[in-house]
Amino acid sequence: MFDLESEVPPLPPKYRFKDLLLGDQNLRNEDRVQVEFFPNECTFKGRLKLFFIKNQRSSLRIRVFDFSLKVLSCVLYMYRVLAEDPAKEHGCEIIKINKNDPCFFNQQVFVAIICLFETLLATYLSCKGSIWEQILQFKFILEMVNTVPFLISIISVPLRNLFIPVFLNCWLAKKSLEIMINDFHRATQRTQSAMFYQVVILISTLFCLIFTCICGFQHLERAGEKKLTVFDSWYFCIVTFSTVGFGDVTPSVWPSKLLVIIMISVALVVLPMQFEQMAYLWMESQKSGGNYSRRRAESEKHVVLCVRSLKIDLLMDFLNEFYAHPELQVYHYVIILCATEMDPQVRRVLHIPLWSQRVMYLQGSALKDKDLIRAKLDNANGCFILSSRCEVDRTAADHQTILRAWAVKDFAPKCPIYVQILMPENKFHVKFADHVVCEDEFKYAMLALNCICPATSTFITLLVHTSQGLCCVHNGQSPVQWHQTYGTCSGNEVYNIALMDSVFFSEYIGKSFTYTSFHAQKKYGVCLIGVRCKDSKSILLNPGPQFRMSPSDTCFYINVTKEEESTFKTQRTRLSVIADMGNVAVDLQDREIQPSSGPTLCLPPEDIKSSGRRPSMDSVLGVPDPSFLHAGDLNSDQSEDETLPSNKDQSTEKHMKGYPPNLPYIGSSATLCHLLKDKVPFCCLRLEKGCQHNNFEDAKAYSFKNKPIIVSAETAGNGLYNFIVPLRASYRLRKDLNPIVLLLDNKPGTPFLEAICWFPLVYYMVGSIANLDDLLRCGVSFAANVVVVDKESTMSAEEDYMADAKTIVNVQTLFRLFSSLRIITELTHPANMRFMQFRAKDCYSLALSQLEKKERETGSNMAFMFRLPFAAGRIFSIGMLDTLLYQSFVKDYMISIIRLLLGLDTTPGSGFLCCIQISEEDLWIRTYGRLYQKLSSTVGDVPIGIYRTESQTEDSLEVPFRNPTAVSKGGAPPAASGGLHRSSTSSDPSDIKAPLLRRKSVQWAQKLNRRGPRGDQRGAHKGSKRSLRTRRSERQELSELVNNRMKSLGLSSSTHGKGHSNKVNDTSLGEPAQTETPL
Repeated sequence: MFDLESEVPPLPPKYRFKDLLLGDQNLRNEDRVQVEFFPNECTFKGRLKLFFIKNQRSSLRIRVFDFSLKVLSCVLYMYRVLAEDPAKEHGCEIIKINKNDPCFFNQQVFVAIICLFETLLATYLSCKGSIWEQILQFKFILEMVNTVPFLISIISVPLRNLFIPVFLNCWLAKKSLEIMINDFHRATQRTQSAMFYQVVILISTLFCLIFTCICGFQHLERAGEKKLTVFDSWYFCIVTFSTVGFGDVTPSVWPSKLLVIIMISVALVVLPMQFEQMAYLWMESQKSGGNYSRRRAESEKHVVLCVRSLKIDLLMDFLNEFYAHPELQVYHYVIILCATEMDPQVRRVLHIPLWSQRVMYLQGSALKDKDLIRAKLDNANGCFILSSRCEVDRTAADHQTILRAWAVKDFAPKCPIYVQILMPENKFHVKFADHVVCEDEFKYAMLALNCICPATSTFITLLVHTSQGLCCVHNGQSPVQWHQTYGTCSGNEVYNIALMDSVFFSEYIGKSFTYTSFHAQKKYGVCLIGVRCKDSKSILLNPGPQFRMSPSDTCFYINVTKEEESTFKTQRTRLSVIADMGNVAVDLQDREIQPSSGPTLCLPPEDIKSSGRRPSMDSVLGVPDPSFLHAGDLNSDQSEDETLPSNKDQSTEKHMKGYPPNLPYIGSSATLCHLLKDKVPFCCLRLEKGCQHNNFEDAKAYSFKNKPIIVSAETAGNGLYNFIVPLRASYRLRKDLNPIVLLLDNKPGTPFLEAICWFPLVYYMVGSIANLDDLLRCGVSFAANVVVVDKESTMSAEEDYMADAKTIVNVQTLFRLFSSLRIITELTHPANMRFMQFRAKDCYSLALSQLEKKERETGSNMAFMFRLPFAAGRIFSIGMLDTLLYQSFVKDYMISIIRLLLGLDTTPGSGFLCCIQISEEDLWIRTYGRLYQKLSSTVGDVPIGIYRTESQTEDSLEVPFRNPTAVSKGGAPPAASGGLHRSSTSSDPSDIKAPLLRRKSVQWAQKLNRRGPRGDQRGAHKGSKRSLRTRRSERQELSELVNNRMKSLGLSSSTHGKGHSNKVNDTSLGEPAQTETPL
């Protein structure tokens, strides 16, 4: 601390109020000092220096004037040479020339005087040290040689015919041109390409060398026997510099020979240096990518793709999806702005003519305005900002993405932005973007729905990929029935159209939504799944029978193609059987109409069943019936409280419906869920450790009513919250809630525990999937599903596709130990799914591998879709959802629809995704169309796909060729593929097409693997028996290992070893109601 009174002196006593107002003139004159800034610029030299050098615009004008004088002097020299008569002799012609034209001589003198004055003035102004440094410069000496002799010739008349090498002014003009270009860049504040500058220097150097050689050689040859014209000298220089050397024109005197030697030596020194610099700049420009011209940006349409590092898989997914839409294939270009150097594989792909004319790669950063100017972002139709998901630190990757999004928004506020973010807690930073996809949100929600709605991941993946169902079924590569149905229906996508403009739906104005959906499917084969009112921005999925269609509504439907590209033909079709045991109908259920005990199908009367005739169904009402529909309250718990009022137990009394009180991150959607009235203590959330409230140490001790769902993850991130919410949503029946066990490598933090402690039947356990004891404690032996989430620490590897090695081996071990366990795995790279449930001697899998190779050769961007783990919904990769962000450029509604399907967002009056098990008693429905009618007329549900399964015995799995496991892509419209209408077959349930289909599958697999049956049947039969005994002994060893570990842990081993039968699943997208699908 210092004393303020001692630092600041007090005011003098003479200061009064009047003095403070009027001031003290004496004090002002005595104590104040006037300070002048930049006094050097006020002098005469300073003002001249400011005008000639410092001021950018005036300096540019001076450079242009100086360049013009040098060019004019060269032009005057050429005029004199062309005007003189070479036949006249003047003694020593090298030193003297004829200057008979006084007017021409005066012009040269005038130009020389101006040039000399300008040179002296520039030397005076730019002099900072010794004057000799300026005088001894090559430019000053050359200027004196070309100007001083003209001044001397004014005084001395005999010296007027003295030869002056004025043509050397071309080198001074070249120097002025270089300075003029620099001043032009400074004055206009525009940076041209360094390659352009180097090309200008190279061209000017070549011109000066040739011009000097032409003029010098022509003048020196005047002393020779043969007088050469300017054209002859030009011819000689070109022939000589091009190393052709015909020899018809040669120097005849030694001065001209010396000049040629000097000029060739200079050319050999100067030109290689210029070419080297230009080649270096060209190579650097190839790395950076150059610029996207302003003219093209104004006349063409383009989008900018901003990424940190670009891999070939990411590039091909983007290009295939972006250019899959016909309206983007013409006059739409992709500008890639990447911070790293171009990958060699990417470079090879971009050299393909298909992409070289459409894609431009620019190396630069989105944080630099000059790079954004190069990409012409302000004229772009959109900017895609993608995160690097293979980074070890995903949070740091998100931070970089956020900065890129901010930079793009600051530079081009009107440009639409499409952002991909990794962590959900970072999503609110890019809320301003037009479309945002958070990977962890979609990933965990999709994995959760895979547990209750089989193959949801397959359904969503196929739905967001643009294709026309062009696969192996069209070229006859596979005769397998599920390949044909599944491949053809994979072309279904979501489209929208205004109701008043639609042929599909315009005739149903004023009808209920359910009536419109059913009759549009029955008549046109399209599946209406949602609607959006004119005055609302929210999309309603299956708003139910109480919703009436209005002409201003926008309809969202699933079909192979949009209505504008369809033609309509009236034809009669036959009905056929497609429903069978083991089917799961994936449908959109109305929230307002919730059945008391879950979605089921009512059986027909017994007399109708015994009579053998097909029972009839209720018709779908066009106008809602008030007696049938009752408005449900979403906040009520009528689904179970009204059905079982007398059987409430203590656990039911502890539950309620409400919104989670503790959201783990900003921006998470509030979803009505099943909650506990009192939160669970943190100690009770840990599964394997007892506490003062209970002494349970494993999942078996809890005696769960339903089978648990086990989730193996590395850390308890905020994204894991989105796995719990769909499984605890209010529209799920409380009696069907599965316990959730989180198997975490690291102990979760307090904020995460605060978020999950309000949910019922949610536990965590610290352990690893690689540890058998941890798996047994968390209940893997009787679990309904095991979800293996890709670990962040293994996402990056030296070899790209090795990032999934640890996960694949752990899951394969789990599959061998518990063969009946349903395992859902997330992988980093979709190509690694061929290693899941790997069997080296499975000929059918090898045949599918051959089919995948052929699909990849034909250019398919989803060649992996026929792999059994993917078709069954057991494998998922977040990279498959990259196309969701790309599709939003054309379909801005896709992200909203997918979020509603996954339960990430909830809209009042909108439906949700669920599944219905079709049992043997439900086979009276017979066809998919009747199933559609049954669900629409009874509970108001809209079926959007079928997931088929086929049980196989343990012995049948040992056969080398077997029917595949495939998943029916739930979510496609029942009649989305018109081709299936024409291929309807017999409707007889006893039609024996399944055995024939199996024989065709075996023959197809043998053909692809080029393995025919060798040897006699007896030897093959013995070999199969020997292989069967070997495999059974291996299974016995694995079973004994698990049983021994369970006994050592004090667990009951009765649940292990049961149910080893596997299921073959197949998924078809958009199945028509008239198509037979034998299982």
